[in-house]
Amino acid sequence: MLFARKAHFFSRLTPTLFPEGEREIEQSFAYNSRGVASGTPIGFLGLGAMGAAIVVRLMKAGFQVTGWNRSEEKAAPLRAKGMSWAASPRKLAASCDVMISILTDAKALEQVVAGPDGVLEGLRPGAILADMSTISPDSSCALAAKVQAAGGTMVDAPLSASLATLESGQASIMVGGDAHAYEKLHPVLLAIGPKVTLIGANGQALYVKLAINLALVVQVVSFCEGVAMAEKAGIKREVAVDAFLKSVVASPVLGYRGPFILEGRMPETAWADVNLQQKDLLLALELGRKLGVALPTAAVANEMLNAARGMGLQDRDFAVVYEVYRALGGMR
Repeated sequence: MLFARKAHFFSRLTPTLFPEGEREIEQSFAYNSRGVASGTPIGFLGLGAMGAAIVVRLMKAGFQVTGWNRSEEKAAPLRAKGMSWAASPRKLAASCDVMISILTDAKALEQVVAGPDGVLEGLRPGAILADMSTISPDSSCALAAKVQAAGGTMVDAPLSASLATLESGQASIMVGGDAHAYEKLHPVLLAIGPKVTLIGANGQALYVKLAINLALVVQVVSFCEGVAMAEKAGIKREVAVDAFLKSVVASPVLGYRGPFILEGRMPETAWADVNLQQKDLLLALELGRKLGVALPTAAVANEMLNAARGMGLQDRDFAVVYEVYRALGGMR
């Protein structure tokens, strides 16, 4: 009877929280009795652009979020919306059984979790940490072992999304780690995005994330290459871009990132700047070297990112490689 009442409560609640296309969340809250319920305190580490957008979605779904960020001023807009603040990762961990992190790289994550005043110093017994950072699988697994030794569970839960797809509720999340932890996290992750997949053991979701990011960069670079050739042949750039986005090569990533190469359309704040995207691509290339897998198109795409950095474009969205092609083609 109690379970039926909970299901009825969430079936009435969730349609007001989530737009059309996110009904998977309703099912999770209503039927997953082992999962974390709405209203549960969630600790969040890392309040950059993606982290902040995730926190907003969690709060809209009814979760109580306590946040931490290295620079406290980034938390101000979220605190104004109701997010609580923890003075350190240790204090955050001491107040939450479920935590999510999304940080720049493995070094930053190691410091926040295992460093002084870090998560491990305040970790509650049985607590779960879902890390959404894009780092090497080996680094993630090594840190997961430290969390386990301290009495908790860490899973890798990388996010496949741009800021636009995240905010519109179309993010995809892959999870590697303990199946029981995954079941508990599932409703939380569905509040972030409607496509959540358990890949396998610790580290395996990161293998898939690096493979996806590799394909993403190669696709955007090849798109820039094709449009640059068309422009050199005398086709107006906007006409070429429109034709590409109506063709068989159109894809979600080209749909939102392709127009960036038009005059005046490059965002002032990069969604994924050249340095950040190259970090992910280098992780994939190193993984390919370790596994003995040839990644020739990824290697060429990496050289185009090198060239963009050489032109001083490292802070722009990585679609700026179009300017590299224009320079090579004598169009600038």
